[in-house]
Amino acid sequence: MENLKNIWKPELYKIQLEAPLPKRIICENCPDRPEFYGKEYHGVVGHKEATLLLENEPNGAYIIRKGNQCNDFYTLTLRFNDKIHHYKLYYDGKHYMKDKRYETVHDLVRDGLITCHMELKANHILEMINSEQHRTKYTDSPYVTLNRRKLNTLSQIKQSSNRSSPLFNKTEQNVELDIETKKPTFDLTPSLEDNPLLIKYSKCHSFKVHTFKGLNWCELCANFLWGFTAQGVKCEDCGFIAHSKCSERVPNHCVPDLKKLRGVFGIDLTTLLNAHASTLPFVVKKCVIEIEARGMDSEGIYRVSGFADEIEALKMAFDKDGEATDLSVYSNINVVAGTLKLYLRLLPVPLVTYEVHPKLVEAIQMKTTAAQIAMLRECLDKLPPAHFNCLQYMVQHLYRVAQQSEVNKMSPHNLSTVFAPTLVATPPAITDLAFEIRALQALIENCPQIYYGNK
Repeated sequence: MENLKNIWKPELYKIQLEAPLPKRIICENCPDRPEFYGKEYHGVVGHKEATLLLENEPNGAYIIRKGNQCNDFYTLTLRFNDKIHHYKLYYDGKHYMKDKRYETVHDLVRDGLITCHMELKANHILEMINSEQHRTKYTDSPYVTLNRRKLNTLSQIKQSSNRSSPLFNKTEQNVELDIETKKPTFDLTPSLEDNPLLIKYSKCHSFKVHTFKGLNWCELCANFLWGFTAQGVKCEDCGFIAHSKCSERVPNHCVPDLKKLRGVFGIDLTTLLNAHASTLPFVVKKCVIEIEARGMDSEGIYRVSGFADEIEALKMAFDKDGEATDLSVYSNINVVAGTLKLYLRLLPVPLVTYEVHPKLVEAIQMKTTAAQIAMLRECLDKLPPAHFNCLQYMVQHLYRVAQQSEVNKMSPHNLSTVFAPTLVATPPAITDLAFEIRALQALIENCPQIYYGNK
């Protein structure tokens, strides 16, 4: 488990980041402006005049208008992909063009620009998600990967309780007979032979269209849920998250009890901290405190692996008990260190984000240390607050670990070699992490100067 690679696919997330941003073109004097529109409303404006208004504007620029007074709809005129587009726009208490409803025009335009951009730039990925040939196996999905031990435990509990009933024994014999004598041509419910995680009963998921706050990924195909409204579906019983299309392929194996144990691993950092009203994830804070209490003199700390079963057990304890998890029962400090690394590795967006990564590489190539430090500070300032705070906490911790390198044998270079693949978002094509390792080493070595002496 400790050696698990990042299970989330970042491509759709990175493509969404490249989508143009909305820019409303303002009309100051419009006496007949409806109360539900702002200065983006230009009144009665013809097709050609609207096109001219946006001709020299950037992609994402838009106006709201009426083609003529007789229309029972408004028109959104939008510049995208260097072309002018016109869409019918309605309002019934919320803004909409088709099915999706929005509180503001800005939200509608923002979501629309992302949709257009994804259709233009990510069509090959969207087709692959829906392709039979490239479909992710349920047993290899993030849902099963992250919850394997919990699913096994809940399945065993369910089987034990059912086996106490004579009716279950009779039913189980019939099920086994049916499996041997008749195989369905198409069945979304895997049998025990297909997957030992699943028990011999099925429950359909109760998927409902959901608007997710923050960033979320599909737990079947591992791709990003793009957009800002109704990005996908969520099972009301167990919490399974998926694209609408992917949900059609999810097996009938809903385990409602799992909803109480979903936990914190594999969840976007900003989304998690907003939900918990916190500035740091408790997994990071508790692990760091434990390691600094009894692991600073442990030779090879963070380099030496802990036992996989114990790391998985601690992960499950964090998911079940949260901040009340007792780390003192794990006598091997490498288990705590391995769990911390696993938590950071499973973040859908690493602490050093995809946007900041190129700037980080550029910074470390500056010729003087002073120039490197100055540019690294600029890079850090571009991180989202949740990522900035957590990275600072980790770098300051690694600086303290490195201070004991004569005992623990973990110099800044050794620590950066271990953590660079985990903390820095690198494209899959990059296999040589020399620049990323140097950059993280510079952060650790120059921690007091970079973080202005913050504790």
